[in-house]
Amino acid sequence: MTETEMMLKGYGLTTAEVFYRMPDYRNVLNSYVWQDYDLVPDHPRLFDFVDFWRREIEGPLHSVRFTHRRMIAPGEWRRVTGEFALH
Repeated sequence: MTETEMMLKGYGLTTAEVFYRMPDYRNVLNSYVWQDYDLVPDHPRLFDFVDFWRREIEGPLHSVRFTHRRMIAPGEWRRVTGEFALH
């Protein structure tokens, strides 16, 4: 699916900031920013990513905070009947 098709089907941009501890230095917190198109309210791609992190990455998670924004809302489409080109 293209990004436009995903947006028309209700996907929106989800941005998550993942805080995790360093494997060798447990007192140090690092952050990682993750973005993908996802569906609300279940956020399947975000939770798949968090599950992947827990299984495959050595740095244990401290916390995850995220936000979601639909890129196209139903009221944002309108029919265009003409176009003017300027130099």
